[in-house]
Amino acid sequence: MAARQLVNDPDDFVREALEGLQRAHPDLVRYHEDPAYVVRARQADKVALVSGGGSGHEPLHTGFVGSGMLDAAVPGAVFASPTAFQIRAAIAAADRGRGVLLIVKNYTGDVLNFRIAAELAADDGIETRTVLVDDDLATDGQEDGAPGRRGTAAVVAVEKICGAAAENGASLDELAALGERIVSSARTLALALEACTQPGQDRPSFDLPDGEIEFGVGIHGEHGVGRRPYAPVRELVGDLTKPLVAALGLDRGDEVIAIVNGLGATHGLELSVVHRELGGFLDGLGVRIGRALVGSYVTALDMRGCSITLLRADDELLALWDAPVRTPALTW
Repeated sequence: MAARQLVNDPDDFVREALEGLQRAHPDLVRYHEDPAYVVRARQADKVALVSGGGSGHEPLHTGFVGSGMLDAAVPGAVFASPTAFQIRAAIAAADRGRGVLLIVKNYTGDVLNFRIAAELAADDGIETRTVLVDDDLATDGQEDGAPGRRGTAAVVAVEKICGAAAENGASLDELAALGERIVSSARTLALALEACTQPGQDRPSFDLPDGEIEFGVGIHGEHGVGRRPYAPVRELVGDLTKPLVAALGLDRGDEVIAIVNGLGATHGLELSVVHRELGGFLDGLGVRIGRALVGSYVTALDMRGCSITLLRADDELLALWDAPVRTPALTW
């Protein structure tokens, strides 16, 4: 028997959710059904930002369409890349003649289809640049020929900061350079207490024995890089944070933007405790959290767990982070 979820027909799940998004935020987004993409209700005369990927990670990416972030988002089926045809249509819908920045998480299908779409857009006379987000430290140092680090929650920082810079009039080349700088300065690690269950399926993507967690988990229900004993949150946060600090070379006096992200079924109280422990851990190293984002922003359906992203910050990045944003999922 399939897991009990608030679903009509699994085949209609994504379409019906996107229709619901538009109904909830008609002043912010428009849903185009065929091919499927979400675009800003009111376009702006600037470089456009387009991102996308498989559904199941909401509010990423469709929830970040609006002023100060994305101009369009392209959703695939659950955990499946959107097609190049979808992406090409979204690029055309978002373009205002100043070029389009493509923000792509590092997964084989996404990379391939965004690349094809960029080539098709060039044939249409639309200039694009691509920022590849590959922040997942769990997949660092893979064997030759592997796709490299996965793209995870640092994509929120790329979309927010580049979105603010675009609103300020930055050029396409400037935005691409900014996005690459953010990616090079950010790393993420995640853990799961319970795996996610695909709509219509009767069991989760993996089973965890009692007393164990999955460390270094991905956002598509993938296994992590190992299992560890379940422990108090202060120990788990330390296990996630030590490798991030080392990878970024953070030292006393440095400042970061910290994203404590829920993976779909993690309560806000739990995430606040995670952030408390993260702050205490970094305080002990003399590293300051300049800005924080705590909540579920890059999810894996109903996975129970969290990720921590650290982004080395400077005055420019902090100012762009603070710039106004108004989207269905992020507003200040």
